[in-house]
Amino acid sequence: MTLSFWRYAHLALALFSSLFLILASTTGIILAVDAMQEKTLPYKIENFDTITLGETLPILKKQYAEITELSVDHNQFVTLQAIDDDGNNINAYINPKTGKQLGTPIKKSEFIQWVTGLHRSLFLHETGRFFVGVISFLLLLIAISGFALVLNRQRGIRNFFSKVVKEYFAQYYHVVLGRIALIPILIIALTGTYLSLERFNFFMGKKNKQKEKTEIVKPSKENKTSLFATTHLSDVKKIEFPFTDDPEEYYIIQLNDREIEVNQVTGAVVTEKRSPMNVQLSNLSLNLHTGKTNGIWAFILALASINILFFIYSGFAITLKRRSSRIKNKFKANESKFILLVGSENGSSLRFANAILKQLIGHGEKAFIAELNSYTVFPKAEHIILFSSTHGLGDAPSNGGKFVSLLKKYPQQQKINYSVVGFGSKAYPDFCEFAFEIDRQLAPQTWAERLLDVQTVNDKSATEFVEWIKLWSAKTEIPLSTTPSLYNHVPKGLQKLMVLDKTLVSEHEQTFILTLRANVRAKFSSGDLLAIYPANDTRERLYSIGNHSGNVQLVVKLHPHGLGSEFLNNLVPGNTIKASIINNKAFHFPKKVSKVAFISNGTGIAPFLGMIEQNKTKTETHLYAGFRMETETVSGYKKFTAEMIQKQKLQSFHLALSREAEHFYVMDLIKRDADFFIDLLQQGGVIMICGSLAMQKDVEAILDKLCIERRIKSIADFKENGQLLTDCY
Repeated sequence: MTLSFWRYAHLALALFSSLFLILASTTGIILAVDAMQEKTLPYKIENFDTITLGETLPILKKQYAEITELSVDHNQFVTLQAIDDDGNNINAYINPKTGKQLGTPIKKSEFIQWVTGLHRSLFLHETGRFFVGVISFLLLLIAISGFALVLNRQRGIRNFFSKVVKEYFAQYYHVVLGRIALIPILIIALTGTYLSLERFNFFMGKKNKQKEKTEIVKPSKENKTSLFATTHLSDVKKIEFPFTDDPEEYYIIQLNDREIEVNQVTGAVVTEKRSPMNVQLSNLSLNLHTGKTNGIWAFILALASINILFFIYSGFAITLKRRSSRIKNKFKANESKFILLVGSENGSSLRFANAILKQLIGHGEKAFIAELNSYTVFPKAEHIILFSSTHGLGDAPSNGGKFVSLLKKYPQQQKINYSVVGFGSKAYPDFCEFAFEIDRQLAPQTWAERLLDVQTVNDKSATEFVEWIKLWSAKTEIPLSTTPSLYNHVPKGLQKLMVLDKTLVSEHEQTFILTLRANVRAKFSSGDLLAIYPANDTRERLYSIGNHSGNVQLVVKLHPHGLGSEFLNNLVPGNTIKASIINNKAFHFPKKVSKVAFISNGTGIAPFLGMIEQNKTKTETHLYAGFRMETETVSGYKKFTAEMIQKQKLQSFHLALSREAEHFYVMDLIKRDADFFIDLLQQGGVIMICGSLAMQKDVEAILDKLCIERRIKSIADFKENGQLLTDCY
C-alpha cells in the first residue's frame, strides 16, 4: 500500500476517535494509578506463592468456628468470610499462615467507581460499551497504521529503532515515543476490543451455548497425594467450605482454569469442570487491559495512556504544520514563465520554494508553484525548478509519488530549462535519492534542457541552499538573495536571556565580551550556538558560546553597520533579549581522549574559554590563539589562562600577535610545535579549530603538509575520524 494511504488512514482514524481517546486515556491513567496504589496496601504476605492449601486450611479451621468462604483477589489479598467462637460474623483480610485478621475490605471510592463507569461505557450502558469497543478497534488500526508509517520512514524493520532525524519537537517525539509505546498500546487496543466483543457474546458458538458437562474424576491408585498438599493458594480464586463434617459434603474450589469438588477428608478430586477457552481469554484480556495483577504493568499502561494523549497533541501539531505550508499563487500555471514544483513531506522544501517564488514575482516575473503531483503541460514556461525531499528507501514524498508517471503523460511542447534541488539528511543512506531520480527521468526528455547539475541541501541548511542560488542566478542573470538568514525559519518559543555583563569597546579595542543569564531549565555546553534575530525578522545571526559559571558567554567583534554586533553592543546589564540556544554537539569538548589542542583567532576563543573552565577531568589541554595586538581583552585572556594553568585545567597557552613587533601568526606557532601536533594526532588526541574560515583553511593546509612530511595519514582522514573538529565562519 502507498505511503499516502497509510498517512490519510492514520489521520482520519485519529480525527474520528480523538475525543473518545482523550476520555479513555485520561480515565485509563486514573485507573492504572489506582491499580498501582492497591499494590501498596499491607495485606499481601511474603512468600505467598509458596503457601499450599494443606498449610492454611487446618490453621483456619482451628481458629474459626465456622467458615463459609475464602477468596484470593488479583492483589493476592486473602479474604475470609466466617463466624468466630463468639458468634461474630467475620469478613476480613487475613494472614493465611496464621489466620490473623489484617483489615476490612473497603469498597472502591465513588470517584473510582464513576471513572470506571465512564471508562467502560461512557454512562450509556450497552450503547456506550459498543462505542468503547469501536474506539478500541480504531486505536488498534491507528497503532497499525502508525507502525507502517514508521517502518516506511525508518526503511524497514531492521532500522525500526535506529536514529530518528529531529526536524521539530512534535515530529521527533511522535516517532520516538510511538516506537517505545507501540506494544503496550497494541495490547490495550487488542484487549479492549476483545472484551467488548466478548461482552456482546461474539465468541459464543454452538459448542459454548450447550450446557457445560461436569467430569466425574475416578480415584487414581497411582496418585494418592492430597490435592491440598499440591495446590498453592496463589492458584485459587475462591473456596466454598463444606457446611458439615459429612464426607459427602465437598469443598468447591475455583482455580484459575477450572472448578473442582474436593473430598474434605481425603483431599481427592471428586468432580472437575474446566473453564471454556473464551473465559480464560477474557480473564487474560482483563488482566492485561487493567494491569490489576501486576503493579509494573499497571505503571506501563499509565505511561502508554499518557503517550496516547501526547500523540493526539503531536499528531495534530504535525498536521497543522503541514497545512500551514499550503500553496498560494498570484499567477496561473498557463501564463507563468517560471514553474516551481515541490515534493515535501512536512513543508520544509515548500518553505524554501516559496522564498524563491516571492523574489521572482518581486523581479516582475510571472511564477507559479505547485506540488510535484500537480505536474501538467505548462504552455508558457521557460524554466522549471524542482525542489524535492526523499522519503523511505529513496522514495518520493507523499505529494510527489505520481510525478514520474505524469512526466511521461504530459510532454512539454517547447524547450524548457530545468534545475533540481534535493533536500534531505546525510544521516540516511539514501540522501536526496529522489531528487537524483527526478533528474534521471528529465534528462532523456526531448524538451528538457538541464540548466545545472543536481544540487543537494543537508538538514535544511540555508547556507547550502544559497550555493544553488548563486549558480542559478549566474546562469539566468536574475539576482536572487544570497543571504542565508533570509531562508532560515525564525523559530517560535525563543527563550529570554538577561544581560549580566558587557565589556566596553574603544578606539583600540573593537571586541567585547557579553555574558547572559539563561533560563534555569536551559541546558547548554561550551561550543553550542546562540541564534539571535536582531531585526525581529528572518535574519539570523549565530555566535559560538562558552559556559561561564553556568552563564552564556560570547566574544563579539563590533563591525560598522553590523546587524548582529551593533545590536549586541547596544545592550546594557539588565536588558533582556530573545534568542535560541542551538545544540552543536559536533563541537563539544571531547570525552575520553588523552590530549586536546584548541586553535582560535579573534572571537573564536569564546567556546574554548568555557571548555577550559569546565574541564573538570583535567584532560591535558593546550590553547593556541591569534590576535592582532595586545589589548585589554587579550590581557584578560592571559590572566584567565594563567589561573586555569594553576588549577591544572589548562597545560599551556600560546599567543600569536600579528600586528606587534614579532608579527607572529597561529600558523607559525603550529610550525614551531610540529612534533607536538603530530604526536597528539598519532596518540588519538583531538584538535579543535574555531574562528575565521580563512584561518581554518591555513591551519588545515599546514597540518596536512606536516602529515605528508611525517608519512602518516592525511588530515582528511583525521577529520573523518573525529580528531579534527571545526566551527568556523
